Amino acid sequence: MAVRSSLTGALIFLQLARLAGADWSVTSSEAEKASTAGVEHRHVVLAETENGDEATLDLAFFSTKSAIVRVADNPAGAEDLASVMRRVRGVAGVNGGYFDPQNAPVGLLISDGKLIAPFRKARLLSGVLVATKGRIELLRAAEYSSRKTATAALQCGPFLVDGGAAVSGLNNTKSARRTFVLTIGSDRAAIGFCSPVTLAQMGEILATPRLASDLQIQRALNLDGGSSSAFWFSGERGVFSIPEQKTVRDFVVVVPK
Repeated sequence: MAVRSSLTGALIFLQLARLAGADWSVTSSEAEKASTAGVEHRHVVLAETENGDEATLDLAFFSTKSAIVRVADNPAGAEDLASVMRRVRGVAGVNGGYFDPQNAPVGLLISDGKLIAPFRKARLLSGVLVATKGRIELLRAAEYSSRKTATAALQCGPFLVDGGAAVSGLNNTKSARRTFVLTIGSDRAAIGFCSPVTLAQMGEILATPRLASDLQIQRALNLDGGSSSAFWFSGERGVFSIPEQKTVRDFVVVVPK
């Protein structure tokens, strides 16, 4: 009984330590510029000091002064991210939001100023990416109101970072590939891809102050993950691409102004 009690106590301690938050550190970081000014790809490898977990991030940073965000709709599922990026002459892109088995978008979707799917109230759809010609915002669902000036909008979730801190209560048991969008300041943002981690780990990674000295992430919103996750960047050394593993409904793309 004493042995069993000790083991139970140890397991509880480990679980509490995991829930308390991990300490991630950057082990390597490489940067590459795009042909468009103000757009950069950063490849970052991180390690968690407590249990040795590792994660790899690919981020495409951009300034809204030199680039805009579009949501590219893919209603027939005929295109993959790479083909969409070539068609729209984009510089960076990731997959977009959730969709049902019939490939219909789940939650708000505005593409090129056209409303494709309406706003929905659902626990999972806790945030909205809203883009205009000169600005990008990540809004809580309760903060969103219909805006005629929005050229692109995508409802997804959950929020990973808010107010510069990792959101509490995120799932910490299921690891999967992740994609996300984040805002850094009034005119700087990024889209990104991460190797398999839990949602809680994703929030911790993006909120760590040691991710990069020039990053002060304000908000980060999770996009559709798992086999939908994809990343594409056109840089000085050519194209860097992580393809999706299945057909997806839409894509978040960064194009030059």
